Amino acid sequence: MKLKEIIFIVEEDPEGGYNAKALGYSIFTEGETLEELKEHIKDAIKCYFDNEEDIPDVIRLHIVKEETFTYA
Repeated sequence: MKLKEIIFIVEEDPEGGYNAKALGYSIFTEGETLEELKEHIKDAIKCYFDNEEDIPDVIRLHIVKEETFTYA
C-alpha cells in the first residue's frame, strides 16, 4: 500500500545547518541549508524504499525552532 505522505521533523543543528528525521521510519539526514536538506531527504527516501512506487507523493516538513528568553 502506497503512503500518501511522509513527515519529517526538522531542527536547527546547534553547530549549524539542519537535521531531519522521519516520523515512524528510520530515515535521518542533514544539510547546511534548507534547500540542501530537501535534496538529502529525497535521496534518503529513495534509498529507504526498495520500490520507487512505494515512495510517498508528499514530503511534509515540520520545522521546529527552539528559542529561549529571560523573564526579567
